[in-house]
Amino acid sequence: MDPLLIEQIGVAAGMGLIGAVVFAAIGLVSGTDETTTLAPLTLLVVLLGVPPAGVFTFFLAGAVAKHMTHAVPTALLGIPGDTLATPLLQDADMLRKLGVPHIALRKMVSGAIIAAFIAVPLAVLFAVMLAPFGSAITKTAPWIFLCAALLIAYFSKGRWSAVALLIPFVVVIIALQTLTAKYDTKLSISYFLGIAIGPLIADLFTVLSPQGRARMSRDKVQQFNLAPDVKGWSGYFPNPFKVLDKKQTGWTLTTAAISSATFVFSPVAMTVVLGELVGSRIKHAYHRLTTVLAARNGVTEATYIAEALIPLIAFGLPLSPVAAGPAAPLFNAPPRFTVDAVTGQTHNLHNLLSHWEFLGYGLLSVALAALVSYPFAMNYARRAALFVSRKISHEAIIATFVGLIVVISFWEGGLLGLLVILTMGLMGGLLSRNFGFNTGVQFMGYYTAVLSVPALIKLF
Repeated sequence: MDPLLIEQIGVAAGMGLIGAVVFAAIGLVSGTDETTTLAPLTLLVVLLGVPPAGVFTFFLAGAVAKHMTHAVPTALLGIPGDTLATPLLQDADMLRKLGVPHIALRKMVSGAIIAAFIAVPLAVLFAVMLAPFGSAITKTAPWIFLCAALLIAYFSKGRWSAVALLIPFVVVIIALQTLTAKYDTKLSISYFLGIAIGPLIADLFTVLSPQGRARMSRDKVQQFNLAPDVKGWSGYFPNPFKVLDKKQTGWTLTTAAISSATFVFSPVAMTVVLGELVGSRIKHAYHRLTTVLAARNGVTEATYIAEALIPLIAFGLPLSPVAAGPAAPLFNAPPRFTVDAVTGQTHNLHNLLSHWEFLGYGLLSVALAALVSYPFAMNYARRAALFVSRKISHEAIIATFVGLIVVISFWEGGLLGLLVILTMGLMGGLLSRNFGFNTGVQFMGYYTAVLSVPALIKLF
C-alpha cells in the first residue's frame, strides 16, 4: 500500500478520534449549540493546516458523536442538549415522568448510530446523482444562493418575517464590507464567526442591561432528579438492533433514508415532521414514545450528514442550512478553502477529495464516533450527567469559546475584525431570538451579500 495513503488514513483516523472525543464531551453540556461549537473548532482545524481528510473526519465524527451524547441531558435531566435535541424533549419528558428515562436514552442513542451508518452511503449516492449538474449550478451560483436564501428563510421558524429580514441583514453586511474596504481590510471569517455566536453575544449584552439581568435572574438553584441506572446487557458495546425492536429499527431506517435524500430543509423541521409521521402510525402510547424518540434522533443524524455531504460532494457550495452554518468551514475558510464571489468557482473539500474518499472517510468518521459515544452513553450516562451538572461551569465553556473567537478575529482583521464580529453577532442574535431569523438563514444572507448582490448590480 502507498505510504502516503497510509499516512493520510492515519491523520484522518487521528483527527476523527479527536473530534469524536471532544464533541462527545461537549454534547453532555446542555445548550451547546452546534454552530457555536462545531464551526469555530472546525475553522481552527482548517486554519492550522490539517490535511483535507483530517478536516473532514474531525467535523463529521464530531457532529455524529455530539448528536449521540446530546441525548444524555435531554433524557436524564430534561434539558435539550442542543438545538436539534429540542424536538426530542417532550417525548423524553413523558418517559421521565413514567420513571424510565434510561429507556428513552437508549432508544435515542441506538437510533442515532443505526441512522448514521445508513446516511453516509445514501448521502454520497444522492450527491453523485446530482454531481452531473454541478457545473451548471456553479455557473449560476449567485442566483442559486439567492433562491436558496429565500427558500431556507421561508421554511425557518420565522417564515415571512425571516424572508423580509434578509433585506436589512444583507444591507448591513454590504455596509460593513464597504467600511472595512476603506481601511484595506477584507474580512470573511469574522462575518462567519459573528453569525455563528450571535445568540451568545446577544446574551452577553443582555447581562449588561439591568432589565436583562432581572429577566435572567433565578430565585433558587435548579434541581434535577436522576433515576437509578439500570443495565440490561452484558459487555461494553450493546447491540443497537437488540436495544430497538424490529418495528423501531424499521422506522429508524425508513426515516433515515428519507432524510438522507434531503438537503435544503431545516434539520429541526425534518426531525419534527418525520417524528410526527412515525407517531401517527403507532397506537400504543409507550411504544409510540420510544419509537418516535429512536426515529427522531436518527433523523437528526441522517439530516445533518446529508446536508453536509450532498452540497459538499455535488457542488462545493454551501446550499443547505447545515452547510451554510456548522459545516461552513468545509466550504469557505480563506485562505485555504474558498468560494469565489465573482465566478462561483470553488477550492475546498469538493475539489480535494474524491467521491470514494468521502464515502470511506465518512464511514470511518461514523465508526470512530460510534466507538467513542455509543458505549459511553449506554454505560456511563448517569455518572456523566451527574458530573456535568455538579462540576462543569457553563460560564467557563462560554469564556473558552469567546477567547478562541477573539483570537481568530484579531488574526484576520485586528480591531476591525472584532468590531464586525460584535456587530454581526449582536444583530444576528437579537433577530434569531425575537423573529426566528436563525443562523442558517443568516449564513445564506451572508452568501447572498457577497455573491448575489454583485451579480444583481451588474444587471443594472
